[in-house]
Amino acid sequence: MKRVINTDEAPAAVGAYSQATTNGSLLYTAGQIPLTPDGELLDDEDIATQTEQALDNLLAILEEAGADAGDVLKTTVFLGDIGDFEEMNETYATYFDDEPPARSAVEVANLPKGVGVEIEAVAVVDEE
Repeated sequence: MKRVINTDEAPAAVGAYSQATTNGSLLYTAGQIPLTPDGELLDDEDIATQTEQALDNLLAILEEAGADAGDVLKTTVFLGDIGDFEEMNETYATYFDDEPPARSAVEVANLPKGVGVEIEAVAVVDEE
C-alpha cells in the first residue's frame, strides 16, 4: 500500500506531487531543489551551497520515513550546467562518504525556479 511522506523540515510540495511516497519497502523522493523549508530560494548561491540545501532536504524526507543516507540505493542529479559537476560532486561526497549509492548526473536545459541543481533519490525503508 502506498504511503505519502511529508515533513515540515523540507520545502512543501508546490504542485500536484508529494515530497516522497513509499510502499513500505522502497521510498521515492520528489526532486529537491535548493529551497529552504521556510521558502528561501538559494538560486543565486554557488553550486556547492545549492547542492547542500537540496541534500539537506532529501535527508529530512528520508528521516521522516525512518531512513537515512545509508539507505539510499540511487540518486539522480540534474544540473543546469554539467560544468558544475566537480563542485557538486565534492559536496555530494560529504553526504555519501561510506558506500555511496548508484548515481546518474545529467545536464538539463532548465530546472524549476532557475536553480542550478535538483536531486532525487530511491531508498530502502523498513516499515513494520
